[in-house]
Amino acid sequence: MGARIVDRAARAIAREARGLRLVVVADRRVARLVAPAVLPALARAGARPLLLTFPAGERFKTRATKDRLEDRLAARGVGRDALVLALGGGVTGDVAGFLAATWQRGVPVVQMPTSLLAMVDAALGGKTGVDLPAGKNLVGAFHPPRALWVDVALLRSLPEREYRAGLAEAVKTAAVLDRRLFETLERDAARILARDGRCVLGVVSRCLRLKARVVASDLRDEGPRAILNFGHTVAHAVEAAGGYRVRHGEAVSMGLVAEARLAQRLAGFPREASERIEALLRRFGLPVALPRGLDPRLVARLARRDKKSRAGSVHCALPSSLGRFSRPDPTVPIDLRRDLLPVLIRN
Repeated sequence: MGARIVDRAARAIAREARGLRLVVVADRRVARLVAPAVLPALARAGARPLLLTFPAGERFKTRATKDRLEDRLAARGVGRDALVLALGGGVTGDVAGFLAATWQRGVPVVQMPTSLLAMVDAALGGKTGVDLPAGKNLVGAFHPPRALWVDVALLRSLPEREYRAGLAEAVKTAAVLDRRLFETLERDAARILARDGRCVLGVVSRCLRLKARVVASDLRDEGPRAILNFGHTVAHAVEAAGGYRVRHGEAVSMGLVAEARLAQRLAGFPREASERIEALLRRFGLPVALPRGLDPRLVARLARRDKKSRAGSVHCALPSSLGRFSRPDPTVPIDLRRDLLPVLIRN
């Protein structure tokens, strides 16, 4: 992790790929903006990368995209002697990771995130998968990366709206795991928005350390790791209701506000903490209410399909205080009509 470490990362990845077929997976936007710096660095390090691309955007995080990538691997004669490099944001990390998890019954993957959202959250933890029309990430596998390389200098290529969207995951991490980090985000919001390198590196580093600690204690998301899903039950329903045209980070922002209010009702979460979360998201220029025209009732219905549902009951990961959770299982059962719909309509 650092700034301007592409050459160092490329040398390490090339060593990892020695004797293997190095397959770089990127969406077309990243292939245009970032790959021209990464691929030559890999070549200088002695690797001969095969670049596979797909259209950018959450709506292309599908089985069809993965099928096409698999067909191209087969056409190029790639076997079990492969190493996949996921170069891009959260969508690429999920698709490339799932591709690696299933190709020839599993080949290693290295993650090199290029978006803030992927750097602070999505690239670490081993969750991979694709979306279905019925819901987000319903098909996938746990496939932890062999290595994770984070170069915050790559964020310079990120459009402003995409950069801000990634801040929602940093707010989430701070809200459930580290009150001091939350206070840092509040204090340094202007510097973070200005992409101050030292400040952003500190935030990304802290988020990754916090997530790594939780993931190590619950590799398959069967207990305390669920707290990292705070805001995501609503977020995933918003994305599905919007046909996956809503940015994930923006949906997470809406979900954090809605689920913080649920936490007030159901988990004793202080109102002051809920208001601070909403205020911080607003400072980062993120949406805190459902988009106009998106039916709250449809969002509530789609929340029933969330992966944390159990025996037909929807569970949300809700903190009890800012920066920490105290229950072994942080999920709380909710009633869609009585609990969730009122906070969605209030939005």
